[in-house]
Amino acid sequence: MNGQNFIKIDDFFIVDADFADAFKKLGLNSIDDVFSFIKGEDLSKKNLASFRSRIKIETDTPQSVLFLKRYNKPPVRLQLKNWLAQKKRLSFGRIDFEASLMLQKLEINNPKVIACGEEKGFVFEKRSFCITEQIPNAESIERKLPDCFSRRGSENQTLRKKFIKELAEFIKKFHDTGCRHRDLYFSHIFYNDKGVFYLIDLSRVFKPLLTVEYFRVKDIAELNYSAPKKYFSNTDRIRFYFEYSGCSSLSDKDKSFIKMVLRKTGRIKRHDEKKIKAANQ
Repeated sequence: MNGQNFIKIDDFFIVDADFADAFKKLGLNSIDDVFSFIKGEDLSKKNLASFRSRIKIETDTPQSVLFLKRYNKPPVRLQLKNWLAQKKRLSFGRIDFEASLMLQKLEINNPKVIACGEEKGFVFEKRSFCITEQIPNAESIERKLPDCFSRRGSENQTLRKKFIKELAEFIKKFHDTGCRHRDLYFSHIFYNDKGVFYLIDLSRVFKPLLTVEYFRVKDIAELNYSAPKKYFSNTDRIRFYFEYSGCSSLSDKDKSFIKMVLRKTGRIKRHDEKKIKAANQ
């Protein structure tokens, strides 16, 4: 598994061998322990589905920060949707785990997976989880863009162009694998202090067969929507597309794709506005 050595803790979950002792110290010796664990920092949000929970955990040996994602009695409807998308029967936690390993193999940077577990009923899953390691010295580009975006001057303009070029190349490399993210907002793209990009939140990543272009449009529209107008001009967005597509001028096909992206961006915006309005009523 991509150079990692996973060992079995019990019949229901596996852990990276380097963290086996750390899990024992934390009392994570069974799937029951994982789902009753409350020692970490609760990262659950108001808009997080009730069957999901997230906890931040710190370990001493090795010294690290981990993120535990738990899924308890997920709705059957959503499980069926996952099976159709993944083309096989996988639990929520297993989808996170396998997507990470697959993308690592394809050289798409993402958080290192540390553990995974699942408990199934006769047909559907009862509960599952996945634990990943924090990306060192990195932050989502939603929260923090490079300093060059808040500074003026020709040197910073050059650095902004470089960032856009590298971001486009990263997204192109991801899409060239045939995968689609389906939640490709700036909040799910991390950037570290060495200028390396990472994808996070991989629970919806899949390889579509008949809807490849539809989900490519969706991914790029989500990027476009989440790129703040304060920092990204229309020229920057076209510059991104040229780098992403590898073209130097816009063909009819390119123009058609861009129109679809803009329409989808508009739909995402209207959907968000409705949610905000409903939440404020």
